[in-house]
Amino acid sequence: MGASFLPRLVNGPFDDPALFVPFRHTNRALLFDLGDITSLAARDILKISHIFVTHTHMDHFAGFDRVLRLFLGRDKTLFLYGPQGFLANLSGKLAGYCWNLVKNYRSRLTLHATELHPDRTVSCRYAGQNAFSGDDRTRVMPFNGVVLNEPALTVRAVHLDHGTPVLGFAMRERFHINIDRGALDRLGLRPGPWLKRFKELLYAGVDPTTSLCLPLGRGHDASATVSLESLKQAIARISPGHCLAYIADAAGTPANLEKMKMLADGADHLFVEAAFAHRHRAIARNKHHLTAHQAGTLARACRVKRYSLFHYSPRYTDCPADLEAEAQAAFRGESSIRGG
Repeated sequence: MGASFLPRLVNGPFDDPALFVPFRHTNRALLFDLGDITSLAARDILKISHIFVTHTHMDHFAGFDRVLRLFLGRDKTLFLYGPQGFLANLSGKLAGYCWNLVKNYRSRLTLHATELHPDRTVSCRYAGQNAFSGDDRTRVMPFNGVVLNEPALTVRAVHLDHGTPVLGFAMRERFHINIDRGALDRLGLRPGPWLKRFKELLYAGVDPTTSLCLPLGRGHDASATVSLESLKQAIARISPGHCLAYIADAAGTPANLEKMKMLADGADHLFVEAAFAHRHRAIARNKHHLTAHQAGTLARACRVKRYSLFHYSPRYTDCPADLEAEAQAAFRGESSIRGG
């Protein structure tokens, strides 16, 4: 059974990092990193509810302007997360524009931004109606590694070192619900919005004896009442939830690699940078990036089912296959490379 989300890298491996994660059967998406997203359709950007930024180097945050421009004039709420210093960087972005006409908008765009520290979160609200000036007071809460906690999924973060604090992220479904369409037909049930509500109740762990009123297919007004548990047994197929991990721009130090392994262990799909080849590992160390060998070794150590490389250095424009082959050899345990 497939996951309820369909992650894809927005750009090619030599371009800016951005991982777009739309959900099946719903008009919602998440975004990890915010580099150049020109190639992402406006209709897809407008699905985004949460953006998780590893750090605010330009190639990871330059796409914010496009998001803001598309969201302006709409009744939208957008949640953003980043590492230490994120609120100052975001405030600076917002302060770079003149907002004297924003009061004329009937719609209300609101940004909720959270800065993640190892031990706490610091949050601030930026309302379009207030010219995105930010709340007078920030809100500080303890941080236990969980960034987003919803009935159906969680997003966790760890702090890594890139010469500056950066974040790695992992997103996990609690479990996956697949609807047996044949069972719906046999029971004479009409598909509709009630299926979304049904899934929400399962994820929320509602009392299984709860009664549901369901639309029947025989007539427009026909319905039937069943318990949540009996409906689950009849039409739902439950499977383990899927997990993706996203790691970009982090030095291949033992401390970093151990944190990455804990974050991505057992992931179904690991998205990991592979900026340099092992032969250029000294450059990778100086620039605080991973090598392709380290990326493949990490994927193997985490026992991931699948991995995708990205964020290649331009020096490999003519030979990207070198990075792919190096990572693949390490993933298969065939590499003879030692150290670095």
